[in-house]
Amino acid sequence: MGYDIERFVGYVNEGLLCSICRDVLEDPLQAPCEHAFCTACIHGWLVHHSNCPEDRQMIDVSLLRPLYRYMKNDLNRLQLHCKNREYGCEMVCSLESIDRHERECEYSQIPCSNAGCTVQIERRNLDGHLAVCEYRSRECPNGCGYTILSAEDTQHNCVAELRTELELLRSEMICRVEEAKHEMESRLDSQRRHMVQKESILQNEVEELKSQMSRMMSDVRSLMAAERQHRQELEQAELEKREL
Repeated sequence: MGYDIERFVGYVNEGLLCSICRDVLEDPLQAPCEHAFCTACIHGWLVHHSNCPEDRQMIDVSLLRPLYRYMKNDLNRLQLHCKNREYGCEMVCSLESIDRHERECEYSQIPCSNAGCTVQIERRNLDGHLAVCEYRSRECPNGCGYTILSAEDTQHNCVAELRTELELLRSEMICRVEEAKHEMESRLDSQRRHMVQKESILQNEVEELKSQMSRMMSDVRSLMAAERQHRQELEQAELEKREL
């Protein structure tokens, strides 16, 4: 849908009106036949039709193009009233800048920022409303540190709230202690497995060293026996030499 023509100051050229809604073009597109439409209007039309609503020539979404630059310039220069005129805004500005103004307009109806509040208030009156809104929050004046809503003032109990907070903290601490305990047990198990594996490797190395020592002792005994045998043979040869 386009801009309500009643909002505009002065004459509006017929060529700047949407051929479907007959209001001033909003986000315009132009067909090959040069008829112009609001984007939303022509897209909605082409869902059920395949021709121009003015001259019935065949058109397709892919054939739509932006408005000619000179027409776009004429459109942007049009002067119109703010949409919040009925609430007291007297601003008149160009179509090109109207969206920027209306986003910041002090007369715009905006929702209260407090959760749960459904009031729509003028932007210029928002601060005053927030000061008295029944859904506004504040810190407990008794010093418990709890944030309360004005509507809950009569139900707020500092002792109960602190007890609840303490229970939550206790539960959180217990959870953290359990997590730390599980983590330490996991680390100990990992270290224990590592030590067992290391001990097994060392035990195997010790057994290998014992085996090597045993073989060396056996070799030494064999050498000593051979040496004794050799000495006996030398002594026997010496005796035979003497007898000769």
